Amino acid sequence: MSNKKPTVIDMFCGCGGLSRGFMDAKYDILLGIDNNIPALDTFKKNHGGAIAMNGDLFQGSTILEMAHLTDNKNIDLIIGGPPCQGFSLTGKRDEDDERNTLFEAMVNAVAFFQPKAFVLENVPGLATLYKGKAKEAIIKEFTDLGYTINYKVLYAPDYGIPQIRKRLFFVGLNNGMKFEFPEPVHTPDNYVTCEDAIGDLHDFENDLGTDISDYLNPPKTVYQKKMRRNSKHLYNHVGTKHTPEVINVISQVPEGGNHKDLPPGVGESRKFNEAWTRYHSKRPSKTIDTGHRNHFHYMYNRVPTVRENARLQSFPDDFKFSGNKTEQYKQVGNAVPPLLGYHLGMQLKKYLNIDGE
Repeated sequence: MSNKKPTVIDMFCGCGGLSRGFMDAKYDILLGIDNNIPALDTFKKNHGGAIAMNGDLFQGSTILEMAHLTDNKNIDLIIGGPPCQGFSLTGKRDEDDERNTLFEAMVNAVAFFQPKAFVLENVPGLATLYKGKAKEAIIKEFTDLGYTINYKVLYAPDYGIPQIRKRLFFVGLNNGMKFEFPEPVHTPDNYVTCEDAIGDLHDFENDLGTDISDYLNPPKTVYQKKMRRNSKHLYNHVGTKHTPEVINVISQVPEGGNHKDLPPGVGESRKFNEAWTRYHSKRPSKTIDTGHRNHFHYMYNRVPTVRENARLQSFPDDFKFSGNKTEQYKQVGNAVPPLLGYHLGMQLKKYLNIDGE
């Protein structure tokens, strides 16, 4: 076996959830590209010396800059999640949204670097949107480059992530083999729950906490021990100040409940699907979104902290988020759970022939 780590470029990297998972699976992350400065700052701090590039992926010249920044090294793997607003079921679903063509930037990069494999991640709705036209375009363009494509929707709790989240992955290999996705490691009777994930993180008695604090409680579960493994301090665990009115409304939502469980006339300012949702301690959390106003802790009458959301996304505690609190919540919500990246990365290694492995 060779000790050489497969080299990776992460396009549309955001704060780098997907690439952190590959890094933990012993890949060498060389470069991350995005145009969100706070997210790039977070990426740079958490990927072992990887370069963070502020790039416009509509520009063809960007690829030459990518080659320059990676010292024209051989690239084994290109990963990325082109922005999903154009494809997303929550967006305007505009077929002509230029962001729909951002996957072309990945096509161009794969054509240029000729990696052994690529991983393209997106929302599950992409598979059926416009009668499957977007999916077919992705498969055709990469197949034309000589890649054998397989795709699948992965369900995060199946892979040990304490959060209900589905993501669509396309994996292409240029060696004629067809990628088989990793088997689930959990079943519904042993999913990691909210309490398993964040039950050791303290609440705020007299203040909202500070950006760096000490652990006040020992880890109680295997998952908590795993998250804390490389961290002596707690980062990004800062509470949010709510008005007495908001606290009063939250206090009336039962565990696992939402706005439908409130008495008439209470919480009227927000009455939509996800409003006033309290997590359930014995289940995975709802999908973490980029805002932070609609979900509440299963026990405490407040929104989860950035660190609690990061735990529910499977970011280890040594992963530190940059930017203001709103930007941090957004980075966590936009990310692919690192544990999903890890399981994909471990499986993909079986197909990558590095240095004659």
